[in-house]
Amino acid sequence: MAVRQILRMGDPRLQKKSDEVEEFNSPFLEALIEDMIDTMESVNGAGLAAPQIGVLKQVVIFGSQNNPRYPDEEQVPFTILINPKIEVLSDDVSEYWEGCLSLPGLRGLVSRPAKVRYQGFDLNGNKIDRQVTGFHATVVQHECDHLHGILYPMRMTDMSNFGFELELAAASGKTE
Repeated sequence: MAVRQILRMGDPRLQKKSDEVEEFNSPFLEALIEDMIDTMESVNGAGLAAPQIGVLKQVVIFGSQNNPRYPDEEQVPFTILINPKIEVLSDDVSEYWEGCLSLPGLRGLVSRPAKVRYQGFDLNGNKIDRQVTGFHATVVQHECDHLHGILYPMRMTDMSNFGFELELAAASGKTE
């Protein structure tokens, strides 16, 4: 339907908590999800939360299949997740260099629980219940954080591992 403007860090709407979706399979929800898909695809995103386009509803989409922004990461199936709940299943943590469409050009090393269970609903109100690890677990946690007004730098413990992608790549000896 439409590519929407992605809010950037500093916009106060990104710090607000989102409301639960109360009506599934509605024209509003269908249009929102179509716009989210168009927007995410237009910038090669691995995920997008409704608040990132200014809609404070508990809706996230994610999926990473041959994504040029994450070429070395495992494939994550495309998912529409509404009213999500996340349960940590292990004390183990994973670290990934996360990026965010609301912080274009930046990356940060973030530690998150390595194994989680997420539950929620699809567009039609059907239950989703998955246990995931690795990059998949990181992606879903990152997107769901947006629903609570949290951006990934707020999860970082060492800001020396935060910077612009090109500078980080040059410092590590990688050229892109």
